[in-house]
Amino acid sequence: MSRSNVRDLFQLDGKTVLVTGASGHLGSSMSRALAEAGASVVVTSRRLAEAERIASELPQDRAARHLGVELDHMSEASIADGFANAISRAGQIDVLVANGHEGLSRNWTEVTGEEFTRQLQNAAGYFLLARHLRNHVVARGADGTVILVGSMYGVVGSYPSVYDGLTIVSPAAYHALKGGIVHLTRHLAVLWAKDRVRVNCLSPGAFPPERVSPELRDRLAARAPMGRLGNPDELKGPILFLASAASSYMTGQNLLIDGGWTAW
Repeated sequence: MSRSNVRDLFQLDGKTVLVTGASGHLGSSMSRALAEAGASVVVTSRRLAEAERIASELPQDRAARHLGVELDHMSEASIADGFANAISRAGQIDVLVANGHEGLSRNWTEVTGEEFTRQLQNAAGYFLLARHLRNHVVARGADGTVILVGSMYGVVGSYPSVYDGLTIVSPAAYHALKGGIVHLTRHLAVLWAKDRVRVNCLSPGAFPPERVSPELRDRLAARAPMGRLGNPDELKGPILFLASAASSYMTGQNLLIDGGWTAW
């Protein structure tokens, strides 16, 4: 029986991780965690200059090399071109963190069918990226890891009273999207398990950005058993666990980091 040192299980030396949405509130912390663990991180954005800026700000550890690549996860052509460019420049991709998200600020009473469909296109982007990663590692005869970023709202409904009088209730299309991502995780995990490709989902709870009003922040915090909101740095451990050999026998799972919200 092999006995791995726990420090070795969590290190990512020699691995290259592609992260979409790395400039966001949560994506930036997750990208930093991966870089701190020794990975080379390929940062993507619709704007190349933004991707390159983010990559340049990541911590440099040992032989890691961070890159910025232009990629719009809402465009199939851009996904194909961006992924190919990432491989050309980085040499290989071992881990995908699909975290990009094109938002929607429309209540269920106002959203159009076209807008609803557009929101679900985020899931298509996640699938296409995951398939590119799977095909790439299989062609190399290597292991691969896919992490799709979901949400606690892919598992439970929201509390309308939390938002009442302050902003719209979390959009119905967002719940449909995130619920779909959670189940897409299970399906792809089963399809690709024998290809040595693990697929898991990371679902954050209430991690609102600073621009959210104090009253809404207080209402959200009150719904969590821990009585507070999440700090983006509290996703660093979970993303590292899912990306590393520490979770080598885990696939098809949805890891909820929500302060106990879904335990009520």
